[in-house]
Amino acid sequence: MRSIISSFFISGLLIQRAAAGWLLPEGRSFIYIVPDGFGQASQTMARDYVSLLKNGENPRAPVSIQLAADTMVIGNVRTQASDNLITDSAASATAFGCGVKTYNNAIAVDDDGSPVGSILEAAKLKGFKTGLVVTSTINHATPACYAAHVKDRNSYAKIAEHEIGYSHPLGSVVDILMGGGRCYFKPQSDPSSCRKDDVDLFAFAKGKGFRVMQDRAGFDELNKGKSKAADLPYIGLFNDDQMMYEIDRSRQPEQEPSLLEMVETALNSLDRATKWSLKGYFLMIEASRIDHAGHANDPAAHLHDTIMYNDVMAFVREWVDKHPDTLMLSAADHECGGLTLNGYNPIPLKDVSMSIEQVGRLWRAYNGTDRRRYLVEMILPGYGLAGLSDSEIDAVLKNNNLGGDLTRLLSKKAGVNWSTGGHTAADVTLYGYGNGWRGGNLKSDMAGNHDNTELPKYIEGVLKVKLSDATRALQRHGTDWVGKRDVVGPNHIHSH
Repeated sequence: MRSIISSFFISGLLIQRAAAGWLLPEGRSFIYIVPDGFGQASQTMARDYVSLLKNGENPRAPVSIQLAADTMVIGNVRTQASDNLITDSAASATAFGCGVKTYNNAIAVDDDGSPVGSILEAAKLKGFKTGLVVTSTINHATPACYAAHVKDRNSYAKIAEHEIGYSHPLGSVVDILMGGGRCYFKPQSDPSSCRKDDVDLFAFAKGKGFRVMQDRAGFDELNKGKSKAADLPYIGLFNDDQMMYEIDRSRQPEQEPSLLEMVETALNSLDRATKWSLKGYFLMIEASRIDHAGHANDPAAHLHDTIMYNDVMAFVREWVDKHPDTLMLSAADHECGGLTLNGYNPIPLKDVSMSIEQVGRLWRAYNGTDRRRYLVEMILPGYGLAGLSDSEIDAVLKNNNLGGDLTRLLSKKAGVNWSTGGHTAADVTLYGYGNGWRGGNLKSDMAGNHDNTELPKYIEGVLKVKLSDATRALQRHGTDWVGKRDVVGPNHIHSH
């Protein structure tokens, strides 16, 4: 008990010291955007690609334009975990969601396994509306750290329960949940379920007044958040697994909404729900799959999800201008892939029409008798590698490592280099935006280099809420409900 009181006291002092040097523009609402696994080279590649397409496609006479995020740079962020110089998404999201350093794999718990309150929970306790919009599974590490508390990120079923309020000690704390991960909300009797019990979280959500959507048609009924169907609360999960990479989704838009479409819908819904209230909302948005493409060393998928992130940043900037009592910050949780751009030309990526994930799906589904012909006529042109030599094709077929071979060949063709299939310790860029004097204060406050734990403390000051209140409310219930460490689970990067 003494240690808990001591930690609150120290945390309070740190917040007071930080706040004393901040102008803290008072805001009614706050939007936080996470481009997961995104580094400075990710932005450079996207900017150069778009610039070349608009200016003659000649890398020997480049004309550079700015993408949306480029216009909102204000600083950078340190990302290390409590137990490693290289963070994972769980430890990082606990830092920028809860203001606490913790170990890799921890979901909104401290080093001792005690739950710590998130900025979303703190806002909910004070009457704000809340939302999580992602392109990963909704129970992936980043969204989980805002509305769940478990000792191991692989506790996917328990995370889903917390997020919808089924076993969260504070009940439901999120008004909008959109993303993937549908299979964890279905009982094991459903053949597409990922659960090992009979808990039906969709049925639970309906019983608590949530509108439940599981496909594009259901999403479209929300009419960009402007229809009666978009009244809060609601949950829309549009894939059993991760949502599609944008390069794949854009060619099948009838399958799933884009991140931009989900963001527009969520913001309109939250705005309608808080129109006559003194309290606004807190919304966390994650461009999740930038990271997954980095893990896969897939340059085209990484590129197009980064471009989508910039489209979202442009839309949010316009939204803030129309709603000047709203502020925005954005920073990645970490860089992924160790992306470098020496000797590169991104124009060959223009010929790519599918992610390496989609390549794998097609390759596994092929049941014909001539794999070489299928590779040459279908797979290689779709992945921007038409024209490989016979010896290269022979090597690909012999190696039986299609994903690794094709991403290596495409990266080489574009001069894109990866140093790892994991995360790196590089600092990440901090972006931010506010309208008028609020924007000026935001830039003044957050310019420079920051530890990632400082970010939710700044939001705390802007919204006039207290992270410590959420932590106290959670810790009254002990720690048994947060589960165990070292849970054996599926690969959290690519599949369930």
